[in-house]
Amino acid sequence: MNRLLAALIITLSLAAPGVSFAAVVDRIVAVVNDELITSYAVEKEKATLLKEVERQQLPPDDPARAKLDETALNRLIDRKLVEQKVRELDIRVSEEEIRQAIEDVKRQNKLSQEALVAALANQGLSFDQYKAQIREQLERLRLVSQEVRAKIQVGEREMREYYEANRTKFGAEESFRARNIFFRLDDKMPADAVKKVMTTAMTVLYEAKGGKDFADLARQYSDDPAAKKNGGDLGTFRKEDILPEFEENLTRMKPGEVSDLINTPTGLHILKLEARIPGTPKPFEQVKAEIEDILYRKKSEDRFNQWVADLRKGAAIEIK
Repeated sequence: MNRLLAALIITLSLAAPGVSFAAVVDRIVAVVNDELITSYAVEKEKATLLKEVERQQLPPDDPARAKLDETALNRLIDRKLVEQKVRELDIRVSEEEIRQAIEDVKRQNKLSQEALVAALANQGLSFDQYKAQIREQLERLRLVSQEVRAKIQVGEREMREYYEANRTKFGAEESFRARNIFFRLDDKMPADAVKKVMTTAMTVLYEAKGGKDFADLARQYSDDPAAKKNGGDLGTFRKEDILPEFEENLTRMKPGEVSDLINTPTGLHILKLEARIPGTPKPFEQVKAEIEDILYRKKSEDRFNQWVADLRKGAAIEIK
């Protein structure tokens, strides 16, 4: 059950804030085994889909935007079929299970009861409505466990095959070796001093990109005292050990390349990437559980989609 609960995703809203459905003329758009789906429900689902599209920053001409109506209706049909199957199999969840699920949401999001209620109110939901949504999701989770996931197995061989095909995903963090030339700047420097630093930095950048020995340039121009001895050598480090501004540049550079001027709160920098050192893959046994979970989730999703498709084939669905 723990693995199933780990897969449960509970959102705090189902409709985009600020979207009003009062003007929607409610009409029947589909009938699923004698149960109705209305235009009001479709508009609400569309609002949810629109939020997902906006989060993905899809371009205006992306097909996903053009198919919002169709996608929303199909989601509602699938949801209705799942609800009907829950009733048919008499799947139920207790009040205690609902309470524990809500407590998990509060703990994961660091919310008090008052903060959760306020967040729901901002989205136009009462706490009782939210509890009903949690109940629906837990029922669906139990249905998936009973009808789909319980019939899925992940074998040792396929886990090893996945590991061999994706070894880089399970490697230690990539490391970098680089040099740095630093030009000190601060808000208290007079304008003429700032201009002088900028001119020097641009000159050094031109020489570095032109192939002049970077270590010699660091010894001559860097305001970092250590550079006089080590030629600006930063040693070997991982991404999390460096400034975000450095990481942004180094992750897209190739060994031997020189960066443009990098602005940080303390001044300007020029970096030269000496080497990228790939991480050593973790042993299979160390990541076996993670791989099993990845494959289990993938199989569950595929099988659930097929299961819903089979439900559709046996259902009486009429699109108005």
